[in-house]
Amino acid sequence: MKYKELVEKAFAVSKNAYIPYSNFAVGSCIVLKDGVHITGCNIENAAYGSTMCAERNAIYAAYSQGYKKEDIEAIAIVADCEPLASPCGACRQVLAELLLPNTPIILANRERHEITDIETLLPMAFTGDSL
Repeated sequence: MKYKELVEKAFAVSKNAYIPYSNFAVGSCIVLKDGVHITGCNIENAAYGSTMCAERNAIYAAYSQGYKKEDIEAIAIVADCEPLASPCGACRQVLAELLLPNTPIILANRERHEITDIETLLPMAFTGDSL
């Protein structure tokens, strides 16, 4: 698989997930065009609305380090489950704004993967162009 290292790094960071309520670990890894990898995992909170998903943690970290959508080559989102874990609605909205439309999004578990993009995951997204 072309994105094997990306998926492996996402699974590695999923071990850092703080998941005392759901016990559902998710990891994410972004590879940037300069070769840098930025990871994120899900962090739960007793006030559920304060929980942060793995992919948002990763993409916010990339932006916090000065990267922009043009710098992102791909993002992997992984979990040990079937069917493949897919971004929640809030994450889809964030990814629609912070990724280029054709950026590969790799959804994977330990057995298989699927490559998609945000236009497929969130058709007709509400973006800044909608304002």
